[in-house]
Amino acid sequence: MRTTTTASAIALIAALGLIAQGPAPASAQDAPAMPGEGRTVQPMTSGIAEEIFQHEILFEGLRRLGYEVEDPLEGEYAVMHVALGQGDADFTGVHWNLLHQEFFENSGGEDRMVKLGTFIDNVLQGYLIDKATADEHGITNLEQLKDPEIAALFDANGDGTADLTGCNPGWGCELVIEHQIPEYGLGDTVRHNQGSYFALMADTIARFERGEPVLYYTWTPLWVSGVLVPGEDVEWLEVPYTSLPNNPDATAEDTSAEGKNLGFAVDEIRVLANRGWAEENPQAARFLELAEIPINDVSAQNLLMQQGEDSMDDIERHAREWIEENVDRFDAWLDEARAVEG
Repeated sequence: MRTTTTASAIALIAALGLIAQGPAPASAQDAPAMPGEGRTVQPMTSGIAEEIFQHEILFEGLRRLGYEVEDPLEGEYAVMHVALGQGDADFTGVHWNLLHQEFFENSGGEDRMVKLGTFIDNVLQGYLIDKATADEHGITNLEQLKDPEIAALFDANGDGTADLTGCNPGWGCELVIEHQIPEYGLGDTVRHNQGSYFALMADTIARFERGEPVLYYTWTPLWVSGVLVPGEDVEWLEVPYTSLPNNPDATAEDTSAEGKNLGFAVDEIRVLANRGWAEENPQAARFLELAEIPINDVSAQNLLMQQGEDSMDDIERHAREWIEENVDRFDAWLDEARAVEG
């Protein structure tokens, strides 16, 4: 009788929650810290589809830190820097460290923004022509297009000048091209065609496939160099000497890659954040500082898009697959970010 009474009492006490709880289950003890819980983050992008993939990787990391990631704002690069400087956006993953330096300085510089880690390293820009024309006419340098006969080889509209598929206004690269055309004496022989870059490149690729000479600007990482492969289909052109707007101290060493002076600074893409937001969210800032994606991985994903896997579902799947394939590195970034005090 006493045993039954004691057992009943214990059962009653347990039902009322009066017995001290034992250790929490291992799964609860091991749950990762969520420093961003209850907070939102506002990213901003250029709106270029080929830059979504790398942002999705950053977004997923921030979600795993507990943040709610808002739909990205979109704007040209100059507008993006203004928004970050004013605090209308929190971060972007497409700040070109050298190319966008003027945008950075004009939008408040280090007082208002902070450049975090190198997200994508060794990014290139420059001018290319089809290999067949390069080999047949011995064209290796952009300066050779001062010759009207050489320039006329790349005339796509019958006006006698070379048609250069160029850079959209507001991207930053157009400032370099518009500076270099007169600097290298090409004002009378080369026309810089601007508008929708990817529409212009579609026409350029179509002309290449018809066996016509092509002259265009591009950059890496991007799918273009997966379709028109340097060294196989096309060749990078050198420039006669280094000359960059707003950077008179740049040298050939700054603008050379693989033994060629491409005329554009060999650059790095960095995560740029509003300084106040980064200081208030040190764990998120540390994750964004650590994140790094190999340039070839971005180019490969961009090529998948060009081949038809270009829906938002496709791009999000590409990002998930990249994280799965690089889970040890990705988790290490998160662990180090969670360890930051603040």
